[in-house]
Amino acid sequence: MKDSHLYNIWFINIGVLCVAILLTTKLGYLQITRGEYYRDKAEAQYTISPDTFDRGTIFFSEKTGRTISAATVVPDYTLAVDPTKITNKEALADKLLTYISFDRADFIARAGRTGDQYEEVAKHLSEKEITGIKMLNDKAIILKKDKKRFYPGGEIAAQVLGFVGSNGATVTGRYGLERYYQETLARTSSSNSSFFADLFLKPGAVILSDRAREGDIVTTIEPTVEGFLERVLEKDVLEKYHAVGAGGIIMDPKTGEIYAMAGIPTFDPNNFAKEKKQAVFVNPMVEGVYEVGSIVKPLTVAAGIDAGVVTASTTYDDTGFIILNKSRISNYDGRARGVVPVQEILNQSLNVGAAFVMSRLGKDRFRDYFKAYGLGKETGIDLPNEGVGDIHNLESPRDVEYATASFGQGISMTPIETVRALAVLANGGVLVTPHIVKSTQYSLGPSRDYVPGSEPRVLKKETSEEITRMLTVVVDKALIGGTLKMEHYSIAAKTGTAQLVEDGGYSKTDYLHTFFGYFPAHDPRFIIFLSVKSPQGEEYASHTLSLPFMQIAKFLINYYEIPPDR
Repeated sequence: MKDSHLYNIWFINIGVLCVAILLTTKLGYLQITRGEYYRDKAEAQYTISPDTFDRGTIFFSEKTGRTISAATVVPDYTLAVDPTKITNKEALADKLLTYISFDRADFIARAGRTGDQYEEVAKHLSEKEITGIKMLNDKAIILKKDKKRFYPGGEIAAQVLGFVGSNGATVTGRYGLERYYQETLARTSSSNSSFFADLFLKPGAVILSDRAREGDIVTTIEPTVEGFLERVLEKDVLEKYHAVGAGGIIMDPKTGEIYAMAGIPTFDPNNFAKEKKQAVFVNPMVEGVYEVGSIVKPLTVAAGIDAGVVTASTTYDDTGFIILNKSRISNYDGRARGVVPVQEILNQSLNVGAAFVMSRLGKDRFRDYFKAYGLGKETGIDLPNEGVGDIHNLESPRDVEYATASFGQGISMTPIETVRALAVLANGGVLVTPHIVKSTQYSLGPSRDYVPGSEPRVLKKETSEEITRMLTVVVDKALIGGTLKMEHYSIAAKTGTAQLVEDGGYSKTDYLHTFFGYFPAHDPRFIIFLSVKSPQGEEYASHTLSLPFMQIAKFLINYYEIPPDR
């Protein structure tokens, strides 16, 4: 009798468990697998099939460490009407006009097409507008629920972010991070299903594989810094000097983290289709290749110091020009300086002096240093279509090619390649990898933080300290007569002015002005690169870019509350 009682209890428990499992499975099926279907059905009088577009989020990083959305997916609605269900065209038009704007006469004309069941009225409506339209409770109204890529910052870092567009069959990343991280940001499974719903519908191995690749990315871009850089470039450089273009990069020289990167003119990725010239989508800081001029001279002088062939106090006779391989190389003004120390090569930007240092190094050693700076190859930055500088002149047997390269002529490089090389001077002598993304937060599994690879040493630490001291002297005593010296902050900097190459030769009227600097000089937080193409009214970069650089430097010092270093 006792055994029979236990058997009955066991049977009841098994039955209850089976019912619970059945109900749970059914509930999961309804809420997870079919949840979106029933939500859509509840809105059936308004909504036709929703779009399946979905994509990972791109985040900016504020100085506090807080992340904010730079690119995300938001609801997007299209309003249409079914003319066969409209009882009063004029009345419906007036009701809709209380919530959105459209051409009333055009609406009435199309609403009268009784042989048609779908006439589109307006696109890209917001949730607020849709809420009001739903309250009309009119069966003639059709609301198509879509999703769209949205960039909350508008033009902020547009060339870094890129945008998404259709290639006919799918929506894919175009330009910038959207393209470079396409595999991570894309969603291979339907956006209407969750991970658990997919497990009901797809083999586990497939969904796990899909989700393992998908994720969001957190960038190093600081939005306030990016916005400030863009405003300075647009107002105080491009517009002020009626230039063709301007650009800038702000980077941590020790880690390669990019705080800001901009090319002006730029565009709004929310409205990229309105742009008539696709060139505006290209990131000139990564894809553009230029002869950057005299900001190369510190690389030459540093190589000479590192090799032990010159010091800051080494003297040479500056005759104003030299002849190499029947070619004349002159200082920018053609004037001789007489016997001067190497420090004056940087103070006065002397071409003949840079060629002197190169001659002390010798062609082979000079070439080796410039290759060690990473010139002539990709930096590895995580952005698409990276350009590659051209230093093939350093394979020439002619002395003149090396002499011109020593002051930034006859060799070319991208701005990001230039910043990477110049960061060697600032960070103690190592070659870092510039990067935009600091971490990837995967849909499945742990996030992955950026981890730097091996950083090859290019210069001795003592060389970095000495060239930094020399470049600080440039700012304190030589740049615009020493008027930009900051009493409590040391800044190392150098300007460059280069003729633009056109039709196989050098332009006599168009120049590229460049400027780089880092601070606090002996323990730098930031390295800044600025450029302006074809500025009008000023011949030298010291006049076009020195003040914008100082604006940015002072902003960063205040924004990050950097303590004085002297």
